[in-house]
Amino acid sequence: MAKVYKKGKAKFKISPFGDYWNKINYYLLALGFVVLIIGFYLLSQGPWDNPVSLSIAPIVLLIAYLIIFPAAILYRKRKDKQPEQENVYRKDQG
Repeated sequence: MAKVYKKGKAKFKISPFGDYWNKINYYLLALGFVVLIIGFYLLSQGPWDNPVSLSIAPIVLLIAYLIIFPAAILYRKRKDKQPEQENVYRKDQG
């Protein structure tokens, strides 16, 4: 849910999607649209039995729909790992 912040008399909400989507997600989404347009352009070429329309265009469209768009939605930057704490319950040697 969006958090409501007050600044003076004005209230505004900050979108929770800002935490999930960053610049790389938008680049992947734009790449998906470009590949999608290329795929539909290839699909419209020549007569109906053109090899480009029948074989290459569906592969390009599948790449856009099944790889690039889900990657744009699901990609998330990894957070830095915190150093592991030492085990407090070590057995003493001796």
